[in-house]
Amino acid sequence: MRQPATQTLTDGELFYIIENGVRLTGMPAWGTGKPEDADETWHLVHFIRHLAALSDEELEQMKTLNPVPPSESQQLEEERFLKGGGDPPPRSAPHHH
Repeated sequence: MRQPATQTLTDGELFYIIENGVRLTGMPAWGTGKPEDADETWHLVHFIRHLAALSDEELEQMKTLNPVPPSESQQLEEERFLKGGGDPPPRSAPHHH
């Protein structure tokens, strides 16, 4: 969303895309079609505009909000434990065939 292809779209184009999606691209429609919900879409338009000017601090903060895949989560828990940070992570039971 920080790329020029997105940032050069008008606010109206971004609004339309968020509300209606883009067929055959994997971008779903998020709009409800209700006028009272349009403010939420405009908030997203403003957020997308701000993405191009994110500070390094904001970018790092956003990275902490991203979900972590289970395999990475397990690795992070193991590293935390090895550094003396609490209980060991739970191990899944071995699979028997």
